[in-house]
Amino acid sequence: MEYTEFKSASELIKICKEKRKGVGKIVISNSASDLDTTQKELKAEMKSRITIIRESIQKGLKISKRSKSGLSGGDAKKIDSYAKKSYTKVSKTNPLLGKTLLKAIKYSFAIMEQNARFGRIVALPTAGSAGTVPGALFAAADDLKLSDSKLIDSMFVAGGIGMITGENAMLAGATGGCQAEVGTASAMAAGALTSMRGGSPKQIFDAAAIALKGLLGLVCDPIAGLVECPCVKRNSTAISNSYMASELVLAGVESNVNFDEVLVAMNNVAKLMAPELKETARGGLAISQTGKEVAERLGIGN
Repeated sequence: MEYTEFKSASELIKICKEKRKGVGKIVISNSASDLDTTQKELKAEMKSRITIIRESIQKGLKISKRSKSGLSGGDAKKIDSYAKKSYTKVSKTNPLLGKTLLKAIKYSFAIMEQNARFGRIVALPTAGSAGTVPGALFAAADDLKLSDSKLIDSMFVAGGIGMITGENAMLAGATGGCQAEVGTASAMAAGALTSMRGGSPKQIFDAAAIALKGLLGLVCDPIAGLVECPCVKRNSTAISNSYMASELVLAGVESNVNFDEVLVAMNNVAKLMAPELKETARGGLAISQTGKEVAERLGIGN
């Protein structure tokens, strides 16, 4: 079984060029070797994850009541209703976002609202950022009419970006703030979207770099320590950011700072970030008046 070691984006880009293979193909091959399985079995396992994600989206879209905390619930359904309005008539209430982006946001809300109810989801790369990658990719795959095979490959591309980030920086909000969770997820989505639409390995990591740069320094400040506010809506911000990054790269825009250097910057920012801004619920929105009231109502101490 072929295995080609890489620990950085620059190394992976070089390998892709030498072997004339895409990022997804290299990641699948290496992952199969690491897990002592076949690529066919690994793809089948990824397909099962895709099924879980689709189920979480469908269940999330049916939620109509607020969660126990009152911080989330029913919003995916509202967005779905809003999205069904005509895009052809010009009026104040028509969506300004494109259909695919609005669908991606709807999917993300559905997944995150399902998570808030302890429903089954797939962490990508964490539960707090679980709506970003699937929301972005599944909506694009739907509207571009792509096969599950193409979606599976893009998921491995996203996974490769996540692996490099975890190897050289961090994925946990407790360590690096939300730049490490939603920021990483946005980078994963941006790169995977670019791959899905024929971008080169360099373009994939340029998109990931642009996306992560846009969310560098993002704090983790969950109200009452719950993965609901601002997490649910923040995933939508990450999706919008990933779509922007992918579009820029496919238009020919390059990142001035490469992905590996952005990870170094994220590490540096994380070290400078106060503990109150790293998932402790002791800073940011968590100590807003609303945040304090919610925590008090739920009997959760700060």
